Amino acid sequence: MSLSVVVAGLGAMGSAAAFHLAQRGAKVIGLDKFAPPHPFGSSHGQSRIIREAYFEHPAYVPLVQRAYELWRELEAVAGEPLLRITGGLMVGEPESELVTGALRSAQLHGLAHEVLSADEVQRRFPVFRLPDHFVAVYELRAGILSPERCIAAHLTAAQRHGADLRFGEALTAWQADGEGVMVMTDKGRYRADALVLSVGSWLPNLMPSLPLQVERQVMFWFRPKRNGDRFAPDRCPIFIVEFASSRFFYGFPDLGEGVKVARHHEGELCTPETVRRMVDETEVAAMRELVRPFLPDADGEFLRAEVCLYTNTPDGHFLLDCHPEHPQVLLVSPCSGHGFKFASAIGECVADWLLTNSVRHDLSLFRYRWGDGKRRQNQEAQQ
Repeated sequence: MSLSVVVAGLGAMGSAAAFHLAQRGAKVIGLDKFAPPHPFGSSHGQSRIIREAYFEHPAYVPLVQRAYELWRELEAVAGEPLLRITGGLMVGEPESELVTGALRSAQLHGLAHEVLSADEVQRRFPVFRLPDHFVAVYELRAGILSPERCIAAHLTAAQRHGADLRFGEALTAWQADGEGVMVMTDKGRYRADALVLSVGSWLPNLMPSLPLQVERQVMFWFRPKRNGDRFAPDRCPIFIVEFASSRFFYGFPDLGEGVKVARHHEGELCTPETVRRMVDETEVAAMRELVRPFLPDADGEFLRAEVCLYTNTPDGHFLLDCHPEHPQVLLVSPCSGHGFKFASAIGECVADWLLTNSVRHDLSLFRYRWGDGKRRQNQEAQQ
């Protein structure tokens, strides 16, 4: 008899989990308060960065390498492009967190990369103007994922494998008993062997004891004011700039709707219910002022802005773990604003976890020690 699983939340992680579980024979019911892909959570806005020389920690690298493979496999299933390689620049002072972290991952994992001076960056990618003392780690495999198309592709493929996806139906409560779980929604009840909580910014409402904070993030699009052809994705890579210590903004080439830029963190704390969805003129002006010195030609007409949500853990790493009292309940998706690129591989890990009671990657960096509110990590993962 196949395992029955309720997947609550069908965004980046939930859609991937539903697909991998259904593909491997599980009986899947997927629930979402909205109709994904939708603009109310963390996985919208035309583009998401995928990068390999991971400055946050080298332990992410094998997971993202598997994600690259699975995104390509999903492209073949969906019959449409989902991932575009542009290369990527990690820009900052030589001793910055971004530069040293990217180099550490690149060197430990033997990743193709170059270290470029400010002049070399400008010669190769003329849209950039960097302070003379800045450098950039250029990684060849970085690129762009289309979040809406990726989610839609996972959900369509999940349905083809028999997943029962129920949009417009919100999880309200759950109760584990023995080896199973009872899931309550605003429309009914479901009995299953396991539950995947991939509700993102709605998780603090369901488990308020977890030390999570929801953060408002704004994405901006500007029309280049000159040299627009230089911002084309075959001439301009994705980029992250550490403009001051542990302060970042990131951006994309022009995919036809302008140059997209955004801060990484520093947003207002909120909840999904109280988030301020409107973006005011002072926010647009502040983003211009931040980006202008580094990409002066991007400082053209303001086109639009969108608000998304980060769900942050205290240390900025993911939270992927089972409930301490109920191993049939998995917490999947508080990813601190940098998780989308991993979704395909995390969905596979969820299927491994529930169907084989093991995973093919070391996820110890993402575990949680429930007794004292700290991480459950082995020392090897920290080396």
